[in-house]
Amino acid sequence: MAGWGYAFGLSKQQVAEAEPPGTSRLIEHDLHRTASGRNQQGDHIVLIPPPSQSGLDPLNWPTWRKYTVLLTMSLFSFVASFGSAGVAPALPALIPEFLVFPPFGPPHPLPFSTLTHLVAVNVLLLGCSNIFWVPLASTFGRRPILLISLLLSTFTSMWCGLAGTFNSLLAARVVQGIGFGPADTIAPDTVGEVFFVHERGRAMAIYTVFLSGGSFIGGTAGAYIAGQLGYRYIFWITMAMCAAVFLLEFFLVPETLFDRQAALVAEQHPSVMGDGTYSDEKRAGVETVERTIVLGDRMTFRQSLSIGVYRGNLVQHFLDPWRSLAFPGTWVVMLHYGGLLGGLITISTIGPQLLAMPPYLWGDNVGLLGLGAVVGGLLGFLPTYLTADRLLTGRAKKESHGFAEPESRLPALFPALFLATTGIWVFGFCAANPSPHAWAGMVVGYGMVGFGIMQIPSIGFNYLIDSYHAISADCFVMTTISRAVVSFAWTFFAAQWVETAGAALPFGIFGMIMGLFALLT
Repeated sequence: MAGWGYAFGLSKQQVAEAEPPGTSRLIEHDLHRTASGRNQQGDHIVLIPPPSQSGLDPLNWPTWRKYTVLLTMSLFSFVASFGSAGVAPALPALIPEFLVFPPFGPPHPLPFSTLTHLVAVNVLLLGCSNIFWVPLASTFGRRPILLISLLLSTFTSMWCGLAGTFNSLLAARVVQGIGFGPADTIAPDTVGEVFFVHERGRAMAIYTVFLSGGSFIGGTAGAYIAGQLGYRYIFWITMAMCAAVFLLEFFLVPETLFDRQAALVAEQHPSVMGDGTYSDEKRAGVETVERTIVLGDRMTFRQSLSIGVYRGNLVQHFLDPWRSLAFPGTWVVMLHYGGLLGGLITISTIGPQLLAMPPYLWGDNVGLLGLGAVVGGLLGFLPTYLTADRLLTGRAKKESHGFAEPESRLPALFPALFLATTGIWVFGFCAANPSPHAWAGMVVGYGMVGFGIMQIPSIGFNYLIDSYHAISADCFVMTTISRAVVSFAWTFFAAQWVETAGAALPFGIFGMIMGLFALLT
């Protein structure tokens, strides 16, 4: 790998002609003669990655199946986020539910800082469990691991609803977090496997809407559910949604782990398969530009229900996520996501507690704080959906060589990073100075962070898939571990820190850390 001195020593012309990792020719500039005899340039989008001829290749699936996969994976991320975040605004309602009976003296409720562990441990295991989920999925296929994790999520949500003691509920939340893990890694990687490069931006924007929307809606509805129906109904609703997504996954989402390289070699060099000839005739049915693809065979419904492949070398797959730390893109995205989600979860945990106290006394309405994040998320979705792919293809069209570089997506991050960083400060400083109208600043600050959580992961995940496609799932592992550790640390200690030092200092430091992470871009 070339050093920094070499990289910064390149001329503009050399930079324009270079092809760093992740760079591929997305646009082909073709000249054709019109009826009037004039030469006219026509641009064609090159299909990246190049599809094989097989109907089992996810890139060749019909549009309805691709969007069914996208919707199912998005719903899984929604349910996981909802189940994880829905408890946070309900914590004030849990205070009288779990009493401590000392040997001497009257019973007393658990401290609020202890109740926040129900959120912290769930978030921690949601991320860290991927250290074994993803290697298993890379070895035995995405489909069996997704089905197992959804079953685990369903039954552990039932356990949460039936738990009679705090320790039982805490243990259930630990295992529930493990079940939710693949929603943050295998699900987005599955989405990336069925769409071409020029389609992934919009697809990941839709996935991120569901991923963030689960946190927003859970953070808003949790308090109402606990207040009107009891906190256990948060888990019953989560269980029902997990079961529904399990059925969608079983019947509508085939295996997406496909050895495309082997299929392309077999098509281009049949002699490798043992027929003794060399011919490109079979490959002629597949166009590398955006036109109709002629397929040799189509996937049957029975084939779509098959479970499990074997790609070998399980030990290597367990080591691969750690090797992804050698790439700077992994560090940038995982620190962005970790700092951003740490701020979001801390706000969703601390905010309801603050609004339940004087001068606000919102009661069951503390969840309305989440409406700021909902509005911010919707405002963040629109520019993400409209610009995620346009920046990439637009830049490629302007260049004579038609190269698409993953870094072309990154400028869309800057407004979101600025708003998210300042939003953490706005929330903290307004929370530190309570007044009858300070809640408005807290809602606006939460909305600014919500804008960031909608846009930053979407662009960042696309950047990882485009740059390091072969190991993108391993990059996602480290991203979710970073997210889990940062969110756990902030949530675990924030409640007590805010109680002792006020909100300004903790959120001021959180915002400073997020700002430093943003500068790495």
